[in-house]
This record gives sequence, C-alpha cells and structure tokens, in this order.
Amino acid sequence: MTVIFYKVGVVGAGAMGRGIAQIAAQAGSDVLLIDSQQGAAERGVEAITGQWSRLQEKGKLDATAQGALAARLRAVDSVQALAECDLVIEAVVENLEVKRKLFLELEGVVKDSAVLATNTSSLSVTAIAAGLKLPERFAGYHFFNPVPLMKVVEVVAGFKTDRAVCERLAAFATQMGHSAVHTQDTPGFIVNHAGRGYGTEALRIVSEGVADFATVDRILKDQAGFRLGPFELLDLTALDVSHPVMESIYRQYYEEPRFRPSVITAQRLAAGALGRKTGEGFYRYADGAAQLPAEPPAPLLDTLPPVWVSPRAARRAELLRLVHDLGARIETGASPSSNALILVAPLGFDITTVAAVDRLDATRVVGIDLLVDDAATRRRVLAGTPATRRDMREAAHALFARDGKAVSVIRDSGGFVTQRVVATIVNIASDMCQQRICSPADLETAVRLGLGYPRGPLAMGDLYGPTNMLEVLFNMQTVYGDPRYRPSPWLRRRGALGLSLTHQED
Repeated sequence: MTVIFYKVGVVGAGAMGRGIAQIAAQAGSDVLLIDSQQGAAERGVEAITGQWSRLQEKGKLDATAQGALAARLRAVDSVQALAECDLVIEAVVENLEVKRKLFLELEGVVKDSAVLATNTSSLSVTAIAAGLKLPERFAGYHFFNPVPLMKVVEVVAGFKTDRAVCERLAAFATQMGHSAVHTQDTPGFIVNHAGRGYGTEALRIVSEGVADFATVDRILKDQAGFRLGPFELLDLTALDVSHPVMESIYRQYYEEPRFRPSVITAQRLAAGALGRKTGEGFYRYADGAAQLPAEPPAPLLDTLPPVWVSPRAARRAELLRLVHDLGARIETGASPSSNALILVAPLGFDITTVAAVDRLDATRVVGIDLLVDDAATRRRVLAGTPATRRDMREAAHALFARDGKAVSVIRDSGGFVTQRVVATIVNIASDMCQQRICSPADLETAVRLGLGYPRGPLAMGDLYGPTNMLEVLFNMQTVYGDPRYRPSPWLRRRGALGLSLTHQED
C-alpha cells in the first residue's frame, strides 16, 4: 500500500485530535501528536495505544500489528518538530483567531509542499486561511466524533484551495477507512447545514405547544424511522456544543429564517441542563438511562360512533381500508350524519382550516397523519381542532389503537410532526443542491453517515413523494405566512421528476 501522507502532524490532543491521530497511524502514516497543554499529547498517545492493546487482548489485532502501530505514533512538544510533516491537521479550540495564529506559525515551520488542514466544524475555511502566503495548500478536513466510528469526513475547499489538495485529502480519508465528501466553504458545510431541519423544526413544534419532547421523539422514531429523536440527539451531543452551532450557522447565513435557533435551547444552556453528560437535559438520566414519561393509555370504549372519511383525505383508499379493518362502521354518504366521527388527512394544512374550508362540524373532526404508509409505521398520529369534543377525540384514539399500534394525540398545527420535520429536511437539502454546495451523491452520503438518518434527505423526499413534500411546504407557508417554509427552486423543478440521483444534474 502506498501511503499518501508519510508523516502527519496532529495539533490538539483532545477527543477529535486523538481520533484523527489513531486512524492516520492505522492507515500507515507516522503520526506526531502535539498539544499546547503540558502532558496532554503524552496522555493522548497513552489513550490511543491503550485502545490498540485492548484490541490485541480481544484477538482483533495481533501483537506484531499492535507493535507496528505504536511505533508510528509519538508525542512531541514543539511545533518545530512538525517541520518534515507532509500533512498537518489542526484540531484545537473552535476560535477563529486561535486557528489563524496557529496556521501562521505552522506555515513558517513546514515545507512548502506540505498540506495544512483544519478540522473546524463551523468556521470559514477561507477566513482561517486569509493570512497565509500559500492558501492554495490549505483546506478543511472535518471529522466527526468519535472519529474511528463516524466513517465520514468533509473535505472543504476554501476560496483559494487547489483542487488537487482536496483530492489528496479525499484519497487519504479512504485510506483511513472513511468516506470523503466534497463541499464548498459554506456555513455548516454539509452535515451541520443539512442537520438544521431536524432539531430546529422539532424545537419550533414544541415551542408552539403542539407536543412535548418525548412525544415528538416517539413520533419521529416510530413514523419516520429515525434512530434517535431530535431531543434524544440534542441530549447526546450536549447543548454546549449544539446550541452554539445553531447560532453560528444562523448568523453566518444572515439570519435565514430556516435556521433560526430556539429560546428553549438557549434557556437550557444557561441553566446547565446540557444533556446526558450533566444528568439532565430534555430528559433526566439515571445510570445513563433516560427517564421517559409514560405514554397515555388508549381509552377503553364499549361503542364507537360511525366514521365518515373526507373525500379529500390523503391516501383515502388506504384510510378507508384501515378504518374497515379496525372494525368501524363506515358512512358512505356525501356528507356525515349528525353523530359521525369525521376523519380528515391533510398534508400541510391544520385540521381547523380543513374543517372550515370543507364546512365540516369542527366539534367532530379529527385528523390523522398519512404522509407515511400506515403499514410502514409503528405509530399513528391524530389531532383535533380546538373545538373537537372529548368523546370524539377518545373515539378516534380508541379506534386507531384497536390493533395494538401506538397512537399519539397532539394539538392542531399546520402539518403534523413528521410532515413538518421531513419536509423541512428535504427542503433544506434541496436548497443545498440549488446552491451547489456539494453533489447530491455526497449530500446523501454525508447525511446518512454523519447524522445517522435512516436514508439521505433526497431519498427521503422520493420515498414520501416530492409532490407531497411540495404540498406540505406550500400549505404550511399558507398557514404560517412564514418564509422558512418557502420551497426551494430545486425541489420545485424536481417535484414532478423525483429527487433520486439517477437524474442528470441541472
């Protein structure tokens, strides 16, 4: 195997720096680890070699290989020791001036052919390189924590970065066992930019009183297949990391409404309720386990009213089959009888608006979210109007829980939880394609590997229907009058074609 960078320097011996040093050594490079804090580099080397020793003890690494790895890694205490490095990767504090000062110092030490890279997650690569004499050999190289397990790295081209440098860094990422994705130097790059749709929209939903944290998490896991709910994820990453990123991207995009942070996270950050690491975040933790509130049980009713399904309901044929299979008496008249439960299934519109426009009795109307095929979900989500009678809410809840599937009843809003969050994710991703921040293929790869979504955002849009995404966005824009739901031009063009990567580029 030909090693792309024979000698690699890593500046910063924190979790990120240690992870980068580990996989670089495993790729065959000689690695020098340095940190400004006395003894930190030595401790970093001990931690890495300790991991290799444990792998050897488990039989996953033989003694010869373990010894070879350990011989390729050492701590140094001076930037001058990095003079012969072919690549130096910075993984220090996320501060523009600190990084600029470091790279100016490095430029005076390393040879002109050496590549310099920053692991910044939110700062402009171009801004960091602004004072360098050779900015063309400087790029972003953004890994994710924990580095050995998160198998994606963003290769970021600054304004003056030589493309050949990015290609070498991408090839080295492959050698280290990671997938490299190329991105332009824009706020949040790919992963942190694309990730704005999940947490920020979920925070808006809670701030509007639509549902609580646990309910939103349950819905997005059970309906859309996310591994972690947005609030579980925020607790895992910790608000002292997540909230500043939200604010940074919002400011760097000149207060783009789609990226607006939430007062909820600001308050919790100020209170020190950061998540798992403090034992309290959106959930309380005992022995590392979240203490989740119990779900309200489904009502037990002896009899149910007849059911009338709106002719304009999304997936109406499917809804009729479902209601029939659950044992309901279905009315087939042009309008509901005076005692019928009225079911609607809008995309983007709130239940109250549907009841008013269709001249339905708002006291008996209940909506169900059918963006996702019912057979593909583990949860059904219902909402009534502010006027919906309690007996009608309970009847709908009891009916849709008859087969044992979980049911969440939320407050009325434009778009259900899954509709709002998924449409926002797809819309932001489409806008990234519109801006040519990265290729659609790299976008999909970065989101799947960097965020752990069940599928990439474009594949998500295709699964649930590009025209459905557009309908949800257009209708929510009508309900809220908010530019954050303005559909991306790229999504509007692709709506009739599909978003899949088999299509030619625009």
